[in-house]
Amino acid sequence: MTQTFTEMWKDLAPLGRNPRTHGYRRYAWTPADRDCRAWFQAQAHTRGLRYEADRNGNQWAWLGDPADGDAVVTGSHLDSVPDGGAFDGPLGVVSAFAALDALRARRARPVRPVGIVNFGDEEGARFGLACVGSRLTTGQLTRERAHALTDADGVTLARAMEHAGQDPETLGPDPERLARIGAFVELHVEQGRALDLSGDPVGIASAIWPHGRWRFDFAGEANHAGTTRLADRRDPMLSYAETVLAARRAADLTGALATFGKVAVEPNGVNAIPSLVRGWLDSRAADQETLDTVVTAIEEAARERAERDGVDLTVVRESFTPVVEFEHALRDELNRLLGGAAPVLGTGAGHDAGILSGAVPTAMLFVRNPTGVSHSPAESATEDDCLAGVDALTDVLEGLACR
Repeated sequence: MTQTFTEMWKDLAPLGRNPRTHGYRRYAWTPADRDCRAWFQAQAHTRGLRYEADRNGNQWAWLGDPADGDAVVTGSHLDSVPDGGAFDGPLGVVSAFAALDALRARRARPVRPVGIVNFGDEEGARFGLACVGSRLTTGQLTRERAHALTDADGVTLARAMEHAGQDPETLGPDPERLARIGAFVELHVEQGRALDLSGDPVGIASAIWPHGRWRFDFAGEANHAGTTRLADRRDPMLSYAETVLAARRAADLTGALATFGKVAVEPNGVNAIPSLVRGWLDSRAADQETLDTVVTAIEEAARERAERDGVDLTVVRESFTPVVEFEHALRDELNRLLGGAAPVLGTGAGHDAGILSGAVPTAMLFVRNPTGVSHSPAESATEDDCLAGVDALTDVLEGLACR
């Protein structure tokens, strides 16, 4: 017997949840990820869907034969950022199964295959690169580079996958699979308050801002915190601190976003001047020119301060995604299927839909988040809005796959 949306949500909710923070730690190729993947497989089997895990660790559930081509696919991801919220990713997967149930309840008869997907390692919380599963599938990430990715403990992606029972030697582009997809529609909780401010439960995405991650390595000289004169120090923490402030100033001046949200310090002792401070910058903007301007300004400020502090600086761009304009024809078709009433809005958050957009027609639906908070346990959506999202996705699937 299939579960309702509410029952599926309740069943998935405990998996990977930290009892102390109440946030989620569903990192790729960990026991929590294994449990989420088992949940997805069980949902597929309960509905009599054809289940498969592809060469890159993405999971698929099919109504109809995907080999027929021109498939309509929906879904999202089940992994999380450190202590993330419940909705970012899982809402799209749970809603996909619920929408398929609703489609069957309407006695709609798809004339195109319908697929549900759980893309692996979308958040990049463990290995530092977002959208690994979809990047591998589209060829934006090579097998060689994927094999070289490591987590904070030095465990490679290849080793982690192998330990979880996935063959890392199969990683790589999957053009045959992509060629079978006629449209991909990802439902996601909104990561902002645009829908809350407009009073709409569901919206349609127009574009994803260009965004990337840069690693700033400030190398100084370790020394004793209690005996080294301030004038004699080569303290990389000072350079890093000034760079964090410079990022805020640059973003404020340009209307962009810039965040240093992760930092690693060596030797990381209370009574030791650091030898190395490594900080990761996440920056996003509405257009490429603005993004280039803000990142350049941050790097220039960092180099100026590092030179003053006698510190060496290395900057490495670890990932980058250019602006994604979702296909206008598909976006307009979604708008028509939803009665023309859903607002169209852009987003600064990256998604698998953005990665796939260069290979297949893609679109996104957003469900209202009343607080706008995301990547936090405070992330939320009301049950009524979630069910409105399911209804909207059902209308879209029926319009795209059954006519």
